[in-house]
Amino acid sequence: MTSFVDSLRLPVLVAPMFLVSGPELVIAAARAGIAGAFPAPNARRIDDLERWCDQINGELGEDLPWATNLIAHRTYDRLSAEIAVLARYRPALVITALGSPTRVLDDVHAWGGLVYADCASPMHAEKAIAGGVDGVVCVCAGAGGHTGAYSPFSFAAEVRSFWDGPMVLAGGIADGAGIRAAEVLGAEMVYMGTRFIATPESMVSEQQRQMVVDTPMSDIVLSESVTGVPANWMKASVERSGHLAVADRGADFSGDISDNKAWKHIWSAGHSVGRVTGVASVADVVALLAEQYVVAGGQLRDPAAR
Repeated sequence: MTSFVDSLRLPVLVAPMFLVSGPELVIAAARAGIAGAFPAPNARRIDDLERWCDQINGELGEDLPWATNLIAHRTYDRLSAEIAVLARYRPALVITALGSPTRVLDDVHAWGGLVYADCASPMHAEKAIAGGVDGVVCVCAGAGGHTGAYSPFSFAAEVRSFWDGPMVLAGGIADGAGIRAAEVLGAEMVYMGTRFIATPESMVSEQQRQMVVDTPMSDIVLSESVTGVPANWMKASVERSGHLAVADRGADFSGDISDNKAWKHIWSAGHSVGRVTGVASVADVVALLAEQYVVAGGQLRDPAAR
C-alpha cells in the first residue's frame, strides 16, 4: 500500500463533515491538490451513495485520490450496505469514526484501500493500532463537530511514542502555518474542516456559510446534548434552536440520522472559525494555504514525481 499523502500537493485532508461534505467538495479538493472526504451518511439513501461515488470516480479518474468516512458505532445499521457500495468504487482511504475500525478493515484492504481511525485519545489510538489500522487521526481540542479534549502538542507526542505510522492531526488548524506546525509535531497530514464550510462547493445554505464567516472563536460552544458525544457548535445556531440543555442520553446513530432536525439546524464549527473572513472557492482557499505553508517553511509536493 502506498502512502496516501504522497499523492497530494499539500498535506491536507478536508475533514468529512456531516451535512456539509458532498461530491462537489471532494472533487474540488482533489483538483486543487489536496484530498476531500465525505461521511457516507450524507448520502441519504444507498442509491444516492452509489450515485455520489460514480460521480466522484467519473470526475477524478484513477490518479486523484479521495476518501470517505464510515460510522462504526454499534447502533449504526447501514454500515454493511455502505461497504458493499464502496467496494465497487474503491476509495483510496476510508476513515472510521465512533466505533471499532475492525468492522471494515478486511473489506477495505481487500480492494487495496487504507483505513484510518478517528481517535479522541491516545487510548483510542492504541486500540485502533492494535486492531490493524493503517493510520490514526488525532482529533484534538478545537475540532469542529465531534471533538477531542487534548492539546495537539501532548496528543501528538504521546501517539508518536508508540506509533511511527501515518498520523493525521485535527483541531483548530486555520492556515498554512498550522499545517507546517502539525508536521513539526510529527503529523504527515492535517484535517481542515471549518475553513471549507464557507466555500460554494459545500452542501450548506448561504445562511450557514455566513454564520461561519461571522462567528468568532469565543462563540463556539461545547455540548453533548445534540448527539450524545462532545461536539463544538456555533453559539448563534444553538441559541436560535433553543437547544441549550445538556442531555446525558448516550450516543445513538440508529435510523435515518440525516433526518435528525437538531443536526440540521444546529451547526458545527471548530476553533479556527475566527480565521474565516469570507466565502471563497476551494481552489482559492488551497492557493492561499499553499502560499502560507511555503512561507512557514513547508515544501509543496509534486505527486507526478512519486
